[in-house]
Amino acid sequence: MMATVDEAIDVLSQLEFPRQQRNERSALALLALLDLTPDRAWSEAEDPLRGITQLMSFMAEHYGKRYAPNTRETVRRQTVHLNWAFETDSGPARDRSVYASAIHLA
Repeated sequence: MMATVDEAIDVLSQLEFPRQQRNERSALALLALLDLTPDRAWSEAEDPLRGITQLMSFMAEHYGKRYAPNTRETVRRQTVHLNWAFETDSGPARDRSVYASAIHLA
C-alpha cells in the first residue's frame, strides 16, 4: 500500500498528536521524515536526516506542495516543534533539537 497524505494524517491521529498537528502540512512532514514519496509503501520507510528547509523541498518536489520560504519558521514551530522526538530501535532518537543550528530531523 502506497503512503498517502490522508494515511499520514491518520497515523498522526493514532499517535495522539495534538489536533492542530493533524493536518496536511504535518502529514507531509511525516512523509518527508520517513522518506516516503508517493510511489513508496509504508514498509519502505527510511530514516534520513532532514532539516526544515529540506523537509519543505521534499514536500514541493514529491507532493507538489510549495510553501513560501518565509513559512520555514511556521513549519518548524507549528509542525515539527518538540513533538517529533521519536525513539528508534537502536536507542534514543539522535540529537534533533529544533533549536540546534545544524539540525536535521528524522
